Amino acid sequence: MIVVACPGQGSQTPGFLAPWLELDGVADSLARYSEAAEVDLIAHGTESDADTIRDTRIAQPLIVAASLISAKALMMRAEAFPGGIAGHSVGEFAALVGSGVISDEDTMRLVGIRGRAMADAASQTPTGMSAVIGGDEQAVLERLAELDLTPANYNGGGQIVAAGALPALAALAEAPVKGTRVIALQVAGAFHTSYMAAAVDALRTATADLTANDPHTTLWTNRDGSIVSSGAQALELIVNQVSSPVRWDLCMSSFADAGITGLIEVSPAGALTGLAKRGLRGTPVVAVKTPDDLDAAAELLNGAAA
Repeated sequence: MIVVACPGQGSQTPGFLAPWLELDGVADSLARYSEAAEVDLIAHGTESDADTIRDTRIAQPLIVAASLISAKALMMRAEAFPGGIAGHSVGEFAALVGSGVISDEDTMRLVGIRGRAMADAASQTPTGMSAVIGGDEQAVLERLAELDLTPANYNGGGQIVAAGALPALAALAEAPVKGTRVIALQVAGAFHTSYMAAAVDALRTATADLTANDPHTTLWTNRDGSIVSSGAQALELIVNQVSSPVRWDLCMSSFADAGITGLIEVSPAGALTGLAKRGLRGTPVVAVKTPDDLDAAAELLNGAAA
């Protein structure tokens, strides 16, 4: 079974959308997505500098738009369908489209709202996030609790992302848990924590009148790695995940339990294939960073169905 993974972060370097614009129909799709998200995706994906595209108001729509156009391009080349799909953080919105729960334009509208609301929430209190690599997980969690930090992402492969007040993150970096490395992340605030409560409210209002279909393929939630059974549940999950930890470790465990034989990460790829190499050792992976990677991804997908 091949799983498609939609990233919440990746290699969104300046100009990363330019190669995709060479494909037929992509410019039209990005124009539609830009209008829905209220973000000029073509300009930001081809011309804006690194600091600009790190702004969560811009980064989130860019990431999801890239996932949507690369996933569509993949399915146009492949002869088989994936066995399931999941997304990490904002990547869950692309996964909703891939599983047929909501349309691409509805997704981009919601992502635009989410990005703006999370940026506004982050501006209220100076907070941040840091990756903690290695060490004993229980010891790491105990240290975070001592500092009143939240384990916002359980990424698997020995990586936990801590989130909270900047002085507490600084204290963690100055006195790391034995055997760990602490890497400050370039994000605007403590995402997937209680600091994002206002953003949850904004997204809940935005989804109130939205009609959702039940998933037509296996869809895992990063709340706990379980399978999403209905469209209504899918919407509730993506609203609440704004202030809840991302359990990508449990998603990877569920992929393994389901008999995964390969993982394809759509653009902007790199982060989730890197985690899979540690958390799903021996599983073939393809990171679709540019259109040049589509043939390898299609070959992996088609080979699983042969």
